Amino acid sequence: MRLLPCILSAVATMGITTLLNVQLPAGESKTPRLGYFLSPQQGFWQNAEPADASFDGDIKVSGLKGKVDVYMDDRLVPHIYADNDLDAYYVQGFLHAKFRLWQMEFQTYVAGGRLSEIVGEGRVNTDRFFRRLGMVYGAEKTAKDMENHPELKALVESYAAGINAYIKSLKPEQIPFEYKLLDYRPEEWTSFKTYLFLMFMSYDLTARGTTTDLQMTNARNYFGYKDFEQLYPAVQDSLDPIIPRGTEFAKPSVVPQKPAGADSVYLGHTRTAAIAPPELPAKNNGSNNWAVSGSKTQSGHPILCNDPHLGLNLPSLWYEVQITTPEYSTYGASFPGAPSVIIGFNDSIAWGVTNAGRDVIDYFDLKFKDTTLQEYWYNGAWKKADSRKEVIRIKGKPDLVENIAMTEFGPVMYDNSYKNASTEGKYLAIHWTAHEGGNGPEVFFRLNHAKNYDDYLAAINTWKCPGQNFAFASVSGDIAIKQQGKFVARWKRQGDFVLPGADSSYQWQGYIPVDENPAIKNPDRGFVSSANQMPTDSTYPYYLGAPVNFPPYRGFIINRKLSAMNNITPQDMQQMQTDNYNIFAEMARPVILKYLDEASLDDTDKKYLALLKGWNLRNDINEKGATVFRCIWDSIETQMWSDEFAKSKLPLPWPDESTLLESLIKDSTYRFADDINTPDKKETVRETITKACKKACAYFKQLEKEDKLAWGGFKDTKVTHLLKIPALSRFHLPIGGGTHIINATKDSHGPSWRMIVHLTETVEAYGVYPGGQSGNPGSKYYDTFIDSWASGKYYRLLFLKKQAAQKHEKIKWHISFVNG
Repeated sequence: MRLLPCILSAVATMGITTLLNVQLPAGESKTPRLGYFLSPQQGFWQNAEPADASFDGDIKVSGLKGKVDVYMDDRLVPHIYADNDLDAYYVQGFLHAKFRLWQMEFQTYVAGGRLSEIVGEGRVNTDRFFRRLGMVYGAEKTAKDMENHPELKALVESYAAGINAYIKSLKPEQIPFEYKLLDYRPEEWTSFKTYLFLMFMSYDLTARGTTTDLQMTNARNYFGYKDFEQLYPAVQDSLDPIIPRGTEFAKPSVVPQKPAGADSVYLGHTRTAAIAPPELPAKNNGSNNWAVSGSKTQSGHPILCNDPHLGLNLPSLWYEVQITTPEYSTYGASFPGAPSVIIGFNDSIAWGVTNAGRDVIDYFDLKFKDTTLQEYWYNGAWKKADSRKEVIRIKGKPDLVENIAMTEFGPVMYDNSYKNASTEGKYLAIHWTAHEGGNGPEVFFRLNHAKNYDDYLAAINTWKCPGQNFAFASVSGDIAIKQQGKFVARWKRQGDFVLPGADSSYQWQGYIPVDENPAIKNPDRGFVSSANQMPTDSTYPYYLGAPVNFPPYRGFIINRKLSAMNNITPQDMQQMQTDNYNIFAEMARPVILKYLDEASLDDTDKKYLALLKGWNLRNDINEKGATVFRCIWDSIETQMWSDEFAKSKLPLPWPDESTLLESLIKDSTYRFADDINTPDKKETVRETITKACKKACAYFKQLEKEDKLAWGGFKDTKVTHLLKIPALSRFHLPIGGGTHIINATKDSHGPSWRMIVHLTETVEAYGVYPGGQSGNPGSKYYDTFIDSWASGKYYRLLFLKKQAAQKHEKIKWHISFVNG
């Protein structure tokens, strides 16, 4: 009789043991292996870091040429002092891994189309998208190009060696929390992963074109070209360009020829639609940067400011670091996953970047001989296509193989095997400058070492993708800005829509020479700036692309403020960088009030209208007028466009806010105000705006009940963990700002690194980002900076010589690296 309980007990034990060592279904995902995840010796408990944890250490690693000292300050920022560049990057790699290993590797899984390996078949569509987009293909090109630059290649390899030295030192209990949660382990880092990460940044800053080109094609076909030009005009009245109006440009060296018949063929060509990418870059991925000369500052020395606007995530995209060798010393924000400082300064210069927004992606519509995709029609004959095989490994499932035809234009992203109902079997090849390989490691290595304007220019002139506006200031007194990238020389509207691919006539005909990219040095007005607006006015001799990529309002208010300012201090720049004034509302509110029929509003509606009228035009957290304005404007857009757009079966891009505002300013009989669903009546602008306001007022009652009428509660900014785990995220942050505002903080997107550098003889710098230096959710340094960031506070950045670091009061820990 005792045997049965014994057997039952053994079976139960085996069952429990099995359950604890498998991942169980949980909705669309799976649980971690609970036995491992909850293990007291190796589980997530071990990731809890004591509040008084010490980061001192004497570390022996193989591959160093000399000794490296790292002094960690009280914000956990490392100050690296090495005898040479190779050792400096080795230790940078080690520290990136020590504090951000999961994040940096996870990002390369995304970029390389490998998410299915770690999370299962639920992310297959994401992997297919990135594989077919050519992310791996582009990284391979970069790796191949690096073979021609052995010194740079050695630097990237040294960085990888540092990462691997840390990975090899990891004990099971030290493996970052997220690996335990998803049940996989870190793998060896390679230089190729760095190139993949840099491809991901190219994607994040340029790849809206993967969708907009298709949707713009739909819009052209749906509305016809005449209406298309009204809804998506090629000019903006409110533009204040990066290069001041009146600047003279040289005649273009490259004059692209518009194909004969393009007006009829191209403007009424392919009808297609997009498969929505799984990770579409945010439309507002942008930034601000500016530099003021000594003639406008209190000290007589230049000041440079930069705040790149990106997704607000934990762990943060950025990691602060100082790197010092006998040749140079630099400080700033680095990317975990890549060597060097990306945005920062040294003892001679400072630099900052914003996204150029130029179109560097096009689709070409091809005709294949048959479904084998071996031959396509090109220049009057069948041309053989190459083939590329992408193997996607799926956790717990068989591999998926993507066979991608490679053509004169690039990979065929959409074909019979990758489509949705609206693509209707089209074969669309994608041409992207990122496919030609990148040189990010070289550019930032040279910027980190730059001593003056000539060094800065020589460094950035090789930059290819994504196009950036590089602002510059120097201790010697120069300021400058240049829009740099490998930009296609286009005829007007080339590439705004899907291009015919049957011959070479619609193909790219050349690139704009580097010397003809928009640039200016030491302008008379005493400042340079950019905020993703068009770089020039219409006198620039090259087509810049559709204005949909160039929001005009932040640039407008930045230039207005800088023009009016003198005796500027770094504190003035801090106030300006976090300023919440809404210039768009300043222009749009009078238009709303002009057309609104107030007499038709009831008393409750008038109460909300009073909030709009009395609003100070600032999007501070307690301002109810900011919420009223935003909701009324959104309602006007919906009322104006939704009747026409709802009838399209294909996705269409919403016209820009600047288009509607400028149209209403110029045209009191704007014809899109008419509701096409009421054929017996022709609505006026006044009727449409009044109707929109009434609808918005009904919504305000609901917001008021939910205590969300104040701007901060309505916008509800958050910084979320990369896996969207609520417990590891920060919600309901008290911060103002928003769209078209210098402080461009939205709900989950905004200033990801604020930096102000005063170029005095001993550089004075300030910075903050919405995160913390540690990627470990169990560390007190995980989100240390978020509250300061939200409240508009900055940290004084410690830029120290080694001797000063050894005895500075804010230096808390010392790590010594030696070869061994």
